[in-house]
Amino acid sequence: MACGKIETRDLWYVAGGAEILRGVNVTIPEGEIVCVAGPSGAGKSTLLRALNRLIEPSSGEVFLDGEPTDAMDPLELRRRVGMIFQLPALSGASVEECVLYGPRLIGEGADAGELLRMAGLDDSFLRRDPQSLSVGQQQRVSIARALALGPEVLLMDEPTSALDEAARDRVEKSILALNRREGLTIIAVSHDLEQVERLADRVILLADGRREGAWSREEFDGGGRERMRRFVSGRI
Repeated sequence: MACGKIETRDLWYVAGGAEILRGVNVTIPEGEIVCVAGPSGAGKSTLLRALNRLIEPSSGEVFLDGEPTDAMDPLELRRRVGMIFQLPALSGASVEECVLYGPRLIGEGADAGELLRMAGLDDSFLRRDPQSLSVGQQQRVSIARALALGPEVLLMDEPTSALDEAARDRVEKSILALNRREGLTIIAVSHDLEQVERLADRVILLADGRREGAWSREEFDGGGRERMRRFVSGRI
């Protein structure tokens, strides 16, 4: 496997006596779209949150460009490793204000119009009230807001699960464009195996807190897909 942009080594997370992650080892190559899939309760979202220290693992290590993240300032880490959640939560009187919140907070500038274009929207949205937008449009504003801090990696926790088919397709198009044009490393949790097939350069299967498989696109097409389907359907 290629050298990792992000790596985990023997990652465990225990909460309330329950082992949610159990010795997870993954390598995320730079510049790829990596989809993390598996049955409900597999630990997918927990793994994603551990990658930029929204939660602290019980044991094990996470590395960014070979450096342990537990030695990094959490806010700086989250600038480099951004996060998009399942449901957008936008604030501010306008889309522009929302998108530029992060840069303004740290005294930096950014081009809100360009950020919206990168996320698949146009300048006409800048003056709009974020709450007047559809959920799909709000999700793309969330992507623009995350991009405003110039992340090297974008984490996405089921970013299209609340969207209708048309909105899902537009968000997927934005994800692919960000990866192909900008070279952004993207790690996306998805419960939708068809979406995994549309997006992934690499696929990681989690089940019961363990890594049960990891495949390149070619390996996934050559047999990993069926193993994934058996796990998700409960036939294993």
